Amino acid sequence: MRTSLFTASLLALAIAAPLAHAHQAGDIIVRAGAITVAPNESSSNISTAATGSLAGNKATLDSDTQLGLNFAYMVTNQIGIELLAATPFSHTVGVKGTVVENLVPSGKLADIKHLPPTLSAIYYPMDGNSAFNPYVGIGINYTTFFDEDLSGEAKSATFSNLKLKDSWGLAAQVGMDYMLSDNLMLNAQVRYIDIDTTATADSALGKVKVDVDIDPWVYMVGLGYKF
Repeated sequence: MRTSLFTASLLALAIAAPLAHAHQAGDIIVRAGAITVAPNESSSNISTAATGSLAGNKATLDSDTQLGLNFAYMVTNQIGIELLAATPFSHTVGVKGTVVENLVPSGKLADIKHLPPTLSAIYYPMDGNSAFNPYVGIGINYTTFFDEDLSGEAKSATFSNLKLKDSWGLAAQVGMDYMLSDNLMLNAQVRYIDIDTTATADSALGKVKVDVDIDPWVYMVGLGYKF
C-alpha cells in the first residue's frame, strides 16, 4: 500500500512539473529585460592644441540602465546566432583633474547617448531535456554615439562641437536560460564589450582631445519566449 502511494505521489509530481526542453534547431528566442551598461573606463590625459597633454586630467562616464532586447535563432540544437539591442543609453561625461575642473567647476562636461548593437555566436554545452541551460558567446559590437549635449559650465568655458567617434570591438558573454515552461524562460547574462572612442571638442585653448577605453560590463536580467 505504501509503495503504491509513493509511486502515485511521484507520478503526480511529474505531471505537475513544467516540461523543460533544451533549445532545438530552428527555435527563435526573444528576450526582454533590464540591461545595465557599467563603464570600466580608462582615459588618456586630456590634451589641447595650445597646451598639449594635461597630466592627470581625464574623462569619466557613469552607468545607465535601459530596456534590453535579445533576438536569437538556433542554427543547431547547441549553436545559435544572437542580436543584442536596447533603447538608447544615456551617460554623463565627467572630467577630473585640476586644470579642466578649473574650466568646468561642476566636473560635468556633457550628456551623451549611445547604442551598442552586438551580434554573437552562442553555444549551449548541455544537450537534452534540462530546465537549466547555460551558454557562452562571442561576437562583434558596433557602438554609435549621438546627441552630445555640453553642460552649461562647459559652454561657459567656451567648449563647443563635442563629438565622439563610433567604435567597433569584440564582445564576450556568459548567460543562462531557466525554463519555466516549454516556451517561457528566465534569463540572466553578463557581457564584456570592447568599446574605444576618441572625444574631440573646440575650446579657447584650441582643439581638445581625449581617448577613452570604455570597455563596459553589461548586465541583463529578464524573461524570454521561445517560438
